[in-house]
Amino acid sequence: MKVLDLHCAQGHVFEGWFGSEADFQSQLARDLVQCPLCGSGEIRKGLSAPRLNLGASPPDAAARPTGGAVTVSLPNPPTPPAPNDAALHAAWLRVARHIVAHTEDVGPRFADEARRMHYGETQERGIRGQASPQEAAQLLEEGIAVMPLLLPDAAKETLQ
Repeated sequence: MKVLDLHCAQGHVFEGWFGSEADFQSQLARDLVQCPLCGSGEIRKGLSAPRLNLGASPPDAAARPTGGAVTVSLPNPPTPPAPNDAALHAAWLRVARHIVAHTEDVGPRFADEARRMHYGETQERGIRGQASPQEAAQLLEEGIAVMPLLLPDAAKETLQ
């Protein structure tokens, strides 16, 4: 897992988590990386410190998350930030880390997994993944609660 410090054209700094450098470059080339604060797609990598595992034991299997789209309420959500950029940035990082720690990444199977949980075909759990704007709209029409973390520009315009 690569954790990168990313910067947008507006000067916002945020973390991005990627499977590899190639994964980051691929997502960047496909305009899938956006600033979570302003939605800008003009992203560049900053300097990032490496994570070193110096002998810490991995968590036991029972403590690992088993699933997750953000279809259920998260326990102990972070408190709302004061209205300034630094506090918003810190709050965003707390929320993002909380979501990653308490959900399962189902990738492009998100819509299918959310439906399976909603209709009782599989155990309900927290999941996260990718869905097209059309898939997300269909899930909402079916009464399935989803929470998009990043919206494309077209969807932002419809919300204004």
